[in-house]
Amino acid sequence: MAGGGGGGGEADAAGERAAGAGLGSRSAAEERSLLHPSLFSAYSDEDLVERAFEPAQKIVVSISSDPDDPDADDEHLYYGGHAPPFSWRKLWLFTGPGFLMSIAFLDPGNLEGDLQAGATAGDTLLWLLFWATAMGLLVQLLAARLGVATGKHLAELCRDEYPDWARRALWLMAEVSMVSADIQEVIGSAIAIKILSNGFLPIWVGVVITALDCFFFLSLENYGVRKLEAVFAVLIATMAWSFAWMFIKTKPNGKDIIIGILVPRLSSRVISQAVGLVGCVITPHNVFLHSALVQSRKIDPHKEYQVREALRYYTIESTMALVVPFMINLFVTTVFAKGFYGTKEAGNIGLENAGHFLQEKFGEDFFPILYIWGIGLLAAGTSSTITGTYAGQFIMSGFLNWRLKKWIRALITRSFAIVPTITVAVYFNTSDSALDVLNEWLNVLQSIQIPFALIPLITLVSKEQVMGVFKIGPRTQK
Repeated sequence: MAGGGGGGGEADAAGERAAGAGLGSRSAAEERSLLHPSLFSAYSDEDLVERAFEPAQKIVVSISSDPDDPDADDEHLYYGGHAPPFSWRKLWLFTGPGFLMSIAFLDPGNLEGDLQAGATAGDTLLWLLFWATAMGLLVQLLAARLGVATGKHLAELCRDEYPDWARRALWLMAEVSMVSADIQEVIGSAIAIKILSNGFLPIWVGVVITALDCFFFLSLENYGVRKLEAVFAVLIATMAWSFAWMFIKTKPNGKDIIIGILVPRLSSRVISQAVGLVGCVITPHNVFLHSALVQSRKIDPHKEYQVREALRYYTIESTMALVVPFMINLFVTTVFAKGFYGTKEAGNIGLENAGHFLQEKFGEDFFPILYIWGIGLLAAGTSSTITGTYAGQFIMSGFLNWRLKKWIRALITRSFAIVPTITVAVYFNTSDSALDVLNEWLNVLQSIQIPFALIPLITLVSKEQVMGVFKIGPRTQK
C-alpha cells in the first residue's frame, strides 16, 4: 500500500521480494496452485479475477478535446445540470452491444415462430409481434441499465444478492433456457446447410459444422471486440437483404399489414403460436447477455456522469438495433401469411420445408427463393449460435464463479448444447414434421422461462443498495 507504515512497510516489501522466503511471500495464485495444482497452476492472479471483459478489451468512448483529462468537458456539463450535446461519433463508439443483443430476436426459433404465425394466423398476430418487440426493448434497456450502473452483469449480481438455493435454481433455469434456444439455433443452421448443399449434407453434419464455425467466429474477439461486432453487422445485413428480397418478391398487402399491427386480434386456435411468438422474441438468456455486453465500453460505474452518458447512448443504440429485427420478423410473417394462410399447407410448414414451399408457390427466378431462404436462415443460425455461446459463458461464470479461461468456458458451454442437439438431429433426421413440432414447443418453453430472468432483473434494478441513484421507481433518474 502506498504511503503506509513507513520503514515497516519497506521492510515487508523487501522481505516479500527476497528469494527463498516462506509461505508469507507466496502469491495467492502460488498458494492455490499448491492446494489444487491441476486446476490453478496455469493461472496468474490476473487470470483469477473474473471479468465480463478484460480492461485491455474495453473500447474507450471519450472524445473530449482535453488530452490531459478526456472526461473533463462531459463531467463539467453533467454536474452543471446539462447533458453534453448529442454526438454521432460517440453514438458510433457505443454502437455494438445492442446489435449483438438484437440477434436473439432473429434466431431460427424466431423464424419458426414467424412463419408458423403467418401461415396459421395470417397478419392477425402482427400486433403481438410489435408489442412483444417493444416489451423486449424495455427489458433489454433494464438489463443495460443494470450492467452499466453496477459494473456487473445479471448472473454475477444474482450470485451476490440471492441465497445459495435461489442462485442454483436461477442458474438451472437460465441453462435450460439457453440450451433450448441453442438447440433451435444450431438445428436452424444445420437445416440451412442442408438446403444450400442440395441435401448432400445431413442435419447432423450441419450441427458439427455449426459447432466448429462458432469457435472460429468467437476467436475473432482476440483481435478486438470491434472485429466481432463487425462480423455480426455483416450477418444482420445478410438477413435483412435475404428476407427483404423475399418480401419484395411476394408483395404482401400493405393495408392488411397496417391493420394487423394496429388492431389486436387473437383466436383460440392460434394460442400456441401466440405464446411461441412471445417466447421466441423475448429470450431469457438475452437478458444476461446484454447486461454483460454493455461492459465492453470503458465506463466507470463510480462516476455518475459516465453512467448517465452511457445510458443515454445505449438507449438510442438499442432502440435502433431492435427496429431491424422487428422489420425482418415482419417480413417473414407477412411472406408466409401471403403465401400460405388459409391453405392446406399452412399446418405443415416448418424451417426445413419452408424454402421448398416458397419455391413451389412463387416459382423459379435468377435467384431461387429456396436459396435466398437458406442464406437468411444460415445467417440467423450462425449469428445466434455465437451469441448463445457468449451468453452461456457469462451465465456459467457469473452464477458459479468458475474462473476458467474463456476458451474452456466456451467449450463447456458448447458441449451443453451440442450433445442434446446432435441427439435431436439424429433422432428427428427422418421426420421433418416432428422437428417442427419440437421447435414450436421449444418456443413455448422459452415463454415459461421468461419470469426466471425477468423477476431477478426487475428486483435488482429496483434496489437502491445495488443501483444507487440509478434504481428504477416512480422517480427514476435517467
